[in-house]
Formats: sequence, structure tokens, C-alpha cells
Amino acid sequence: MKNNKDLPAGDHAGPLMADVARLAGVAISTVSRALTNPGRVNEKTRARIQGAAMQLGYTPNALARGLRVGKSNSVIVVLPGPLYYGASQIIPQVLSGINAALVEGGYHLIIANLDRGEQSERHVLDLAFGGSVQGVLILSSAVPEVDGRSLSQAALPIVSLLHDLTALDIPSVVTNDREAVRGATAELIALGHRRFQYLAGPPGDYHDVERYAGVLEALHDAGLGEDAVLRSGGIDYRHGFRIGVEAAAEYHGLATKPTAIIATSDDMAISFMSRVHQAGYKIPTDLSIVSFDGSAICDYCWPPLSSILQPVEEMGRRAVSLLIERINAPQCEHSERIIVPSTLVRRDSLAPVAGSMALF
Repeated sequence: MKNNKDLPAGDHAGPLMADVARLAGVAISTVSRALTNPGRVNEKTRARIQGAAMQLGYTPNALARGLRVGKSNSVIVVLPGPLYYGASQIIPQVLSGINAALVEGGYHLIIANLDRGEQSERHVLDLAFGGSVQGVLILSSAVPEVDGRSLSQAALPIVSLLHDLTALDIPSVVTNDREAVRGATAELIALGHRRFQYLAGPPGDYHDVERYAGVLEALHDAGLGEDAVLRSGGIDYRHGFRIGVEAAAEYHGLATKPTAIIATSDDMAISFMSRVHQAGYKIPTDLSIVSFDGSAICDYCWPPLSSILQPVEEMGRRAVSLLIERINAPQCEHSERIIVPSTLVRRDSLAPVAGSMALF
């Protein structure tokens, strides 16, 4: 009888594909190909993988069999968290584009989770390994991984949407976050603004990193330093309204106030505008404001809110098209990155700096 210390890492929960790969001395992707496309793996390597699987008692999951016979016509979408995302409605909008494209392609949509807790992550992996789906769309989040299992081991085509995962060899459909924010910041600078308040998402988040970099690049191009911008917020995007409220209180307490606000979501900008209006400030007379997302509600704010419009429904369709290509051609291993540009929609929340406020 084997001692637990002699077992591969995954044996406590049954052998995993990673265990087979380790014992056979091959990559996990090679084991995946041996299961889903045996003809793409040479006979000697296949025999070594089969021997390792037999030794460990590993049984190829139903997914591999389902892919070979083409029984599944469902695709799962992994959400970044709860569907409630405030006024921006980015998640519902992108899901609308995904669903429409999947229906046109003859596929069904399965929403795999409503949060990113351990239990939900495990459910996502069970779906992926269980043989009921043909592909996965990861929406603006990281790859699920629990108990030594990773979604990337499931021998499924995966496409990331809104978040660039090409460094993990996952094809991705994203927008030009950095360039779009750089352009909006440059426009504010051209209007005479020299002091900025940036309403941020969580540090290290892909979108916040890209968007803040756009601000800094525009400042650098104009000969301004990082001290020209005050960062506020820094918590999850789902708390955008709270970020805006807290940033407005911070703005009110500043002795030298920024003349332009750059919000990384419409939610942040909308709640910020509400609170500064209540405090007696006028937009755009006292300060200009621009945000990111381009929700329809921006047109109904007062004043109408300038926002960088993400073409999220188009992005959803492009991601589905890319995923279906991978389903139909699983031998394709190129990690493509598709950029769908966002554009600034100018409304009445932008104006030149008034009088002496243009002096830095």
C-alpha cells in the first residue's frame, strides 16, 4: 500500500491530468491533445501517457469523449463576480453580445458562476471537466483554479474577454484601455487642466494598470509629472458608487483642488457628480469630468457625462467568433490578441479651465 507522501500531489482527490503529465514527462497540453486529438500526438508519446494514466488510475474525463463525438453544444461564461455592477451595465451588455453570437453559431450559453468564491470556482471546474461544454469564455477575470485543478488543464478552448491573458497562452479580446484614457487626458490638458483626480480601481487590476498608465503617459507627453494627479478609490469596481462618494468627500477637503476628474467607470463619475453638486460645485464651471464605459445613462446625467465608450457587445461577438474557431480547429495554438477600440463620447461635462484656475 502506498504512503500518502509517495503519491502525486493530486492523489488525495483522485489523479489529475497534471499528475499524468508529470509522470509521463510531458506538458499538460500534450496530455490534453492525446485525449482530444490522439492523431496529433506521436505513438511513442501516446503510449507513455497511456502507461502513466494506467499506473495512476487516471480515467480520461467525459469531456474528452464528448469533444471527440461532438455531443456538446454549450459554452460556459465565467463571470468576474456578481451581476450587479451598478449603472455601467457592462456585464449585462457584454453578455447580450455573447448570447446573440452563440445563438447564431448554434451554441447555448451557460453562466458558470455568480461569485468567485472557492465553491463557485470548484463548480466552474466541474463543468469544464465534466463533458457538458465545448468551450469557455472568461470575462474580465483570472483563470479559475482550486485544489490543484486549473481551468487551463481541462482540454477546452478558452478565450478571455476584456482582460488580456495572452501571457498565459489564452487568446484575448480587449479594448485599448491605455490609449483611450491617454487620449482623454490629453484632451483635458489641451483644455488647460493641470491638476487631476483619478478615481481608481483595485491596484494591480488589469484595467486600472492600463488606464492609469494612459493618464501618466499623457502627463509625461505634456511635460507634467505624476504629482499632477491625485489617486482616489482603489477598491473593487463593483463598489464604483462608493468610490465616487468617497472621492467627492476627499475633493471637498482639498485646499488646492483638481480641475479635472478622470473616473475609471461611469458609476464612480455619477456618484462623484451627485455629491459635488450637493456641495455647491458646478460642472463643468468648477471642474470637468470624464469616465470610462460609455453607459447609456451618461447621456441623462446633469450635465451629460463625457465617457469613453467600450463597444462591449461587439467585443462579445468577436470573442465568441474566436472561441468557435478554436472549437472547430483545436490544433490552433496561437494566442491571438484582438483589440476593439473604444472612443471618447464628448458631452457637456468637459470645458476649458476658467480664469486663473488654468495656472498650475
